[in-house]
Amino acid sequence: MPVPTGRHVQQPAPERYDDKEASSAQSSGEDVTTKKHATTDTYPLTVSKNNKGWRRVTRNFSPGWFCMTMGTGIVSIIFITIPWDAQWLYYLGIITFVLNVCLFTLASVVSILRYIIWPEIWTVMMQDTTNCLFLATVPVGFSTIVDMWIFACVPAWGTWAAYFGWALWMIDSVVAVAITISLGVVLMSASRQRTLDSITAAQLLPIACTTVAAGTGSEVAAVLPDPRYQLGTILVCYVMWGMALPMALVTLAMYYQRLALHKMPPREIIVSTFLPIGTLGFAGYAVLVLGRVAKEVFPQTGTLDPLAGQIAYVLGFFVAFILWAWGLVWFAYALASIHKSRPLPFNMGWWSFVFPLGAFSLTTRLIGEELPNSFFRVLGTVFGTAAILLWIVIAVRTAMGAWSGELFNAPYLANLKQQGLNGGSDEWADKEQTGQELSDRTSDEPILGEKADVAPDVAV
Repeated sequence: MPVPTGRHVQQPAPERYDDKEASSAQSSGEDVTTKKHATTDTYPLTVSKNNKGWRRVTRNFSPGWFCMTMGTGIVSIIFITIPWDAQWLYYLGIITFVLNVCLFTLASVVSILRYIIWPEIWTVMMQDTTNCLFLATVPVGFSTIVDMWIFACVPAWGTWAAYFGWALWMIDSVVAVAITISLGVVLMSASRQRTLDSITAAQLLPIACTTVAAGTGSEVAAVLPDPRYQLGTILVCYVMWGMALPMALVTLAMYYQRLALHKMPPREIIVSTFLPIGTLGFAGYAVLVLGRVAKEVFPQTGTLDPLAGQIAYVLGFFVAFILWAWGLVWFAYALASIHKSRPLPFNMGWWSFVFPLGAFSLTTRLIGEELPNSFFRVLGTVFGTAAILLWIVIAVRTAMGAWSGELFNAPYLANLKQQGLNGGSDEWADKEQTGQELSDRTSDEPILGEKADVAPDVAV
C-alpha cells in the first residue's frame, strides 16, 4: 500500500482515468492526484497538505467572510444609537464593537497569510468576476468600526480620539474609492464576457463601500473640533457620495432589467435581493447627516451663501426620504423573493440579511428624528430589532459551520494551475513528465449543483 509522503510513488496504471474525479478533487480542495492516461505504465502521486487543519481554513478563507464584520458592526451601531434610554443597550453595543474589532483583525490576519503563502490565489480570485466583488466588504466592515469609534470612544476620550477616528476614516476612504474604481475596471476589462442573467445584486458592493465611507465621514466631521477640517471632510464626503450614488442607480436599473427578463436569482443567492436596501439606505443616511453638519459648518467657514448650509440640510432630508421610499420597494421585492424561494440553504450569503436591514433601520430612525412624530423612530427600532435577531441566528449558524469546516469552501480555487494546487511547488514544473495536464475548471461551470457564477461560500 503506498504511503502518502508527498513524493512520487510508482503504482500500476489504472484501467481508466476519470477526469471528473480529478476536477472534483480540485474544486473541493482535497488531495490532488495527477495520473497519466491508461496507456502509460506508471503515474506520479502527490498528496497535498492544503486540505488539512489551518492550511485548509486559510486557503479557503475568501473575502466574503468580511460580510460577517459588516453585520456585526451594524448591529453594534444599532445597539448604541437605538432610541431607548437603557444602559444595558450601550454595554451590548460596546461588547459587539469589541467583538467586531476582534473578528476584523482575525479575518485580516488570515487573509494576509492566505495571499503570502499562496500568492497565485490573488490572481485567480481577481479573474473571477463574482468573487472579486467581495473585496468591497473589507472597507465596509472597517467603516462600521470607525463609526463605533466615533459614537463610543470620542465622547469618552475627547479630542485625540476624534483626530484618531479622522485618520482611520481617511484610510478607509482611500481603500473604498480604490476598490470602487479598480473593480469597475476589472469588470469592464475581464476577458470572460458575462450574460445578463448572471448579474446579481453583488454588483452593488464595490459601489456601496464608497457610499458607506461617505456616511462614516459625515459622522467624523460632526466631532472634529476645527471647522476647517470639518469643511474639508464634508466636501470629500459629498464627492464620494456623488461618485457612488449615480453608479448605484445605474446598477439598480441593470439589475431590475435582469430580474424582469430572467426572473429571480437561484435559491443559493436569493438573499442578494436585500443588497439594494442597504445601498439606498446608507446613501440616504450619508446625505442626511452631511446636511446636518453642513448647516452648522458652512456659516462658520463662510462657505458659499449664508443660506447654503440650510439648503444642504433641507435638500439632504428630502433626498434621503426619497431614497428611503425607493428602498421600501426593494424591501418588498426582497421579501417576496425570499417567500417564493423557501427553504433557503444556509451559506455565508445569509449575512446579506443583516447589514442592509441594519442600514435601513438607521436611516429610518434618523428621518424620525427630523420629524415631529414618533412613527419613523418606532419603525426604525422595529427594523433594528429584526436585524439584531437575524444577526444572532446567522452568527450561531456561522459558528457551527466554521467549527465543522463546511463553510470554508472557495470554488474558484479550481482555476488554479497544478503547481498552485500544491502550494506553488516546482515539482510539477515539467508537464511532459506527467502526461496530459488536468483540465482546469472554469468559473463558468456549475459547482455543487449550483448555477454559473454562484460561489456557495459567498453566494450573495
